Amino acid sequence: MPREITAFSNPLIKSVRDLRDKRHRREQRRFLAEGLRILTEAREAGRLPVLLFFAAASAMHPLVRTLIAEVERAGGDAVQTTPDILSKLSGKDNPQAVVGVFEEFATTLDDLDRHTSGIWLVAERLRDPGNLGTILRTGDAVGAGGLILIGDCVDPFSVEAVRASMGALFTVPVVHAEWASFLTWLRTGPGQLVGLSLDTDHDYRGVRYQAPTFLLTGNEAQGMPEGYAAGCDLLVKIPMLGKADSLNAAVATAVMAYEVLAQQRG
Repeated sequence: MPREITAFSNPLIKSVRDLRDKRHRREQRRFLAEGLRILTEAREAGRLPVLLFFAAASAMHPLVRTLIAEVERAGGDAVQTTPDILSKLSGKDNPQAVVGVFEEFATTLDDLDRHTSGIWLVAERLRDPGNLGTILRTGDAVGAGGLILIGDCVDPFSVEAVRASMGALFTVPVVHAEWASFLTWLRTGPGQLVGLSLDTDHDYRGVRYQAPTFLLTGNEAQGMPEGYAAGCDLLVKIPMLGKADSLNAAVATAVMAYEVLAQQRG
């Protein structure tokens, strides 16, 4: 049966609240996810929170009841609490009905099977959690095999990135790697590395992509380093017909991913 916590001073509440900070996430190897939709996506992907917080008013919702039952069946802890405490945990004035604490899950390059998908997403020094979450959602939408983060990228387990992913963090594998390690792994098997760049004459719709296609998006502010561009099999650009000189990184990734998907579907 769920237990009840109504005191802000409860040490468990403080410990969970601390997960909003990267240092504490690393120490505890846990992260926060909020909202019934995201937690349901996680459950359907086979991942359950080790701690589930919910308000009394939401306990009658059938999906919340299912979550409570499955968390407890798996040995986790379901905790009924107040809307004010849920707000403290989520950092939002209008908290979601449920907040979950998940164990971090790590994936490596060696865990990936490039034959499972014709599209893979690669992001270099991605700094904005909203962009990361949106790219994960794009990856889920196009059936990408995974997202490979190169270099010093934003933490995919931050509250903002998890929220922006709308559950895709649980359905799209995420790998951290350095550029040299990624290139070594990539060249051990099939895979066309396609970089998004303004320094090319190749229009993104004027070339044919080879599966599996690895789409490389550079840093939001600085773009792709020359050395990275030199390591690509192909550089393509998205035409800019207005005054803007480039698209948002997540938008550009989505445009490219759907072009690749359209070609692969014939």
